[in-house]
Amino acid sequence: MLLTLGLATALAGGCRDGQRMRAGPFGQPPVGAGSPTSVPAGCTCEHGGILRGPRDRKRIALVFTGGGHGESTPVILDELRARNIKASFFVTGDYLRQPVHQPYLRRMIVDGHDLGPHSDAHLLYCAWEDRRRTLITHDQFDADLTRNIDDLVATGVPRAAIRFFIPPFEWYNETIVGWAAQRGLVLISFTPGTRSNADYLPDADPRFVSSQAIYRGILDREAREPDGLNGFLLLLHLGTGPRRTDKMHRFLGRLLDDLTGRGYAFVRVDELLGLVANEVTTSQPPAGPAPSD
Repeated sequence: MLLTLGLATALAGGCRDGQRMRAGPFGQPPVGAGSPTSVPAGCTCEHGGILRGPRDRKRIALVFTGGGHGESTPVILDELRARNIKASFFVTGDYLRQPVHQPYLRRMIVDGHDLGPHSDAHLLYCAWEDRRRTLITHDQFDADLTRNIDDLVATGVPRAAIRFFIPPFEWYNETIVGWAAQRGLVLISFTPGTRSNADYLPDADPRFVSSQAIYRGILDREAREPDGLNGFLLLLHLGTGPRRTDKMHRFLGRLLDDLTGRGYAFVRVDELLGLVANEVTTSQPPAGPAPSD
C-alpha cells in the first residue's frame, strides 16, 4: 500500500496540464516489496489526471469502462484472448453486482487483465459548466469509492493490485485527483482525439458516431499524427444497452489486427506507466464456475 500511495501522491503533485511529467522517484516500497520505480517521463496530463502515457514507444493501453450494461464484454474478452492481449477494465458497482457479469469478471482475472474502480454509483463529481466546482463532499467520494473497492476485492482482486481509477464520466478536477491519491489511487482518463469514447451514444442521439466512423477515426488519427497512437489510453465501453444497436465490439478484432500490423503493442495501464508486475500479488478469482472459453 505504501508503494501505491507514494506513486499516487507523486503523480497528483507533479502532473501538470498539457505537460509531460519528468521522471523522478516517488517513494520507497515497504520491506519485501519490489524495487522502487519512477514516475514515467512523457505522460500528458490534464487537471492532475493522466491522459496519455509516454510516447517514446509504440504501445497502447486499452481501457474499458462498464456500468449497468455489459453485453459487449464476452466478445471483447474473446478478441483479446485470441490475440493474447492484456487490457485494463474499470467497472462500477452496477456492473459488479449483476449476476450475469460474474463469469466475465472471473474471466478478466483469469486472463490476466487489470481490474479497477470506476466509482460505485457513477456520481458526477464536478459541474459540467465549471469543473473547478466540486459537487460532492470528501465523505461522499470516499464512501462511494470504498464500496467500489470492497466489491472489487470480493470479486477476487487484491487491494494492493488496485492502483488506478477512472472517474465516472471521465470528468474530474484537481480536488478529485487529490482525494483519489489519498486512497493510493492514480487517476487516469482517456486520450482524446479518436472519438472512441463516443461508442456508447444511442442511435437516436444527435451526437451519435457510428462504430465504423470510430474505427476509421482511430486509424486516421494514427496515420495523421507524428507520434501516432504512442502512449494512448484508448477507451471503449463494455456495453451500451438496447438504445445503441451499432455495437463497437464488432470492429474490435479488426482494429486490434490493424494496429498490430502497424507495429503497436497492447499493454496494461500499469505496464504503460512503468509499474512492474512483481510489485503486487497476482489476482485470484473467488470460487465459482470456470470461465467459459
